[in-house]
Amino acid sequence: MSTTKKKIARWNDGMEYKRLGKTREKISAIGIGTWKMGVEPKREAEAIRAAVERGVNLVDTAEMYGTEHIVREALDGYDNVFVATKVSPSHFRHDDLIRACNASLERLGVREIDLYQLHWPNNSIPIKETMQAMEELVKQGKIRHIGVSNFSLSELKEAQAALKSNEIVSEQVEYSILVREPEHGLLDYCKKERITLIAYSPLARGAIFEKKYNALQMRLEGIGSKYKKSASQVALNWLIRKEPVVAIPKAGNVEHAIENAEAASFRLSEQDLKEVNGFL
Repeated sequence: MSTTKKKIARWNDGMEYKRLGKTREKISAIGIGTWKMGVEPKREAEAIRAAVERGVNLVDTAEMYGTEHIVREALDGYDNVFVATKVSPSHFRHDDLIRACNASLERLGVREIDLYQLHWPNNSIPIKETMQAMEELVKQGKIRHIGVSNFSLSELKEAQAALKSNEIVSEQVEYSILVREPEHGLLDYCKKERITLIAYSPLARGAIFEKKYNALQMRLEGIGSKYKKSASQVALNWLIRKEPVVAIPKAGNVEHAIENAEAASFRLSEQDLKEVNGFL
């Protein structure tokens, strides 16, 4: 990171902030994901900075994505941004995980990772071994919080039980109007246990704008007209209205980054929430 004086990423009145798990940490309800970035690194870094300037303080990446260096470049000069990354399941052995974390620290240019997540379950490696390494990293001051990603409810519970001194603060899964699997138990569990649910691909990788979902798009546009918001902003707001949920849409350019950030600047009415809920 640059040694020059850093800008402080400030909270924005147009952004909603939620508590991370049971911690005192506050993260923006709309973050920014970096999966499939790397096509135009300069423009993508500008998009991340535009989001941060509008109150987004959660930036998510992963060693598997190959985008940690883009996050480093984008956040050079900024302080107080919450950086989340993930370790690949092939690195879940104790020593491999320690090495993977050190490599991510180097690529990100930070001394401590705010949220370190297990990217996918790996049933060939005992979860106790993996979690022991995660807790060692916390003790060493290399990571602050532990999360998981793409774990089933039973796998999440098993991972939590394997921890001795820490708690899992977040579960990252795919969740959108079209992908509702988290609603089959996981969402309620996270709400009850105060585990933040981080929704990736919250716009279903753009599928909500495909011709076959024209009825959904028209419905979202109709609702959005009441608030002077776009269909995608309505779809994102529908997600973050759920208590434990924050969303991390990707934005490859400044325009989309700003649009996504502003999805937290309004609140859908109960009637509009029910109308969106009833699509599937």
